[in-house]
Amino acid sequence: MKKFKLFIDNQWVEPSDGKYFTSYCPATGEPLAELALASSEDVDKAVKAARKAFPEWSAMDGDKRAELMMRALDIFRKRKEEFAIIEAKDVGKPITEARDTDLNYTFRAMEYFSNLGRQIRGNVIPLPGHTAFCYETYEPYGVVGSIIPWNFPLHIATRTICPALSAGNTVILKASSFAPITCSMMAEIFLEAGYPRGVFNVVSGSGSITGEAILRHPDVNMVSFTGSTAVGRRCLKSSSETNLKKVLLELGGKGPFIAAKDCLVDDAVSSLIIGFNFMQGEVCCASTRAYVHKDIYDEFVSKLVKRCNAIRLGDIMDPATQMGALIDENQFKIIDGYVQGAVKDGAKLLCGGFRYTEPPCDKGFFYKPTVIEVNSNNLKCVQEEIFGPVVIVAKFEDIDEAIKMSNDSVYGLGATIWSENYRTLINASERLNAGIVWMNTNVMSKIEASYGGNKMSGLGREGGVVGLMEYLKCKNNVLYMGPKENYYGFKN
Repeated sequence: MKKFKLFIDNQWVEPSDGKYFTSYCPATGEPLAELALASSEDVDKAVKAARKAFPEWSAMDGDKRAELMMRALDIFRKRKEEFAIIEAKDVGKPITEARDTDLNYTFRAMEYFSNLGRQIRGNVIPLPGHTAFCYETYEPYGVVGSIIPWNFPLHIATRTICPALSAGNTVILKASSFAPITCSMMAEIFLEAGYPRGVFNVVSGSGSITGEAILRHPDVNMVSFTGSTAVGRRCLKSSSETNLKKVLLELGGKGPFIAAKDCLVDDAVSSLIIGFNFMQGEVCCASTRAYVHKDIYDEFVSKLVKRCNAIRLGDIMDPATQMGALIDENQFKIIDGYVQGAVKDGAKLLCGGFRYTEPPCDKGFFYKPTVIEVNSNNLKCVQEEIFGPVVIVAKFEDIDEAIKMSNDSVYGLGATIWSENYRTLINASERLNAGIVWMNTNVMSKIEASYGGNKMSGLGREGGVVGLMEYLKCKNNVLYMGPKENYYGFKN
């Protein structure tokens, strides 16, 4: 079993207190690797290394930074299958998902942001009176802490560290302790690619110790956090206690899905199934509230249940497996608690709602895709994020009612609308309070476009040009070019 130390200042170093923890495969219980448990002292070492590296790295020509990223990408691609296998096992997801989605998104982020970093531009601002030349420039923040979740370690890590590095920041990456292995492996890639010392650092450990140390450190200038809304709120509090950091938050969701009367039912059903079962439903932007027009409701729900029952759970290394295991027993208890609670509150269980234990799924926490019919928008299962393969279904009579129910949530990450009328689609998109609206598609996220939420779903955006600019601060530069007379009117 491999043992990973901390990666600080281009060196693999022992944790200060000598402690390690083990990462297990959620699908089999198999121990995968031992990782260093970083203390606040270790985080301080990483911050000092990143701070020392910042002046040279930020002054480096954008083309040179891009060349290093592309060199790392070439090395990464050669190790794709190795990373896919470990990612699948560490998270408990099907190998096809890790290989075809996670790794491809990882590679695209590296390629996209390396090229985008070559094109950072400023602006010239015309001022009234023509007495001054005013221009804006963009500069990196400094040391960026990237704290990522366990559902897409490589994809979300590169979605944050690539724009941060391309913009000229130095980075300290902390993966979730539930799935940390591939982020530590990624340090091997950056080291081999020739990145300067201190530019990229990886500290593994718990959120309560390692994550908090990053958030509270006075020499960390910006933090990017992806995770639950509850932890995101704590991040805001902790990050402001020693200095005012910029905090980029991508948090929870409770994605509404509207199936209008004229939608293509078969296509809409298929997209909903992907929307709430992808990555076992452990996805922030998952479609977990389906509002279906009353005239197509029976047909829609019948097909939904039939197809959910046909989803294959099994060996995550088998390409035929479509769903993997939940991350751990605690997540299983949370999900099942919501489902059983919904039934007690009067909701109707249409399919699923139990742990699947047929071999080889008996060693992990596999949960059957679950559909719950509700007649109230106020139930806990409708309002709170479950973070598992569970969707609620409810009828609506007109699109105004569907949009009202969709917006009746503290979250505003992703929303979906299906219709064959483009006026319906565009009108709904304008009125849905969400950072992303999918029209006749679902959970489509590409690195070239922005991603993020409104309300309690987060602050800021990742991906695209907008995502790169999040890692740059704006400076206003004003050069006076007016008459030589004293500016304030005083006599010399």
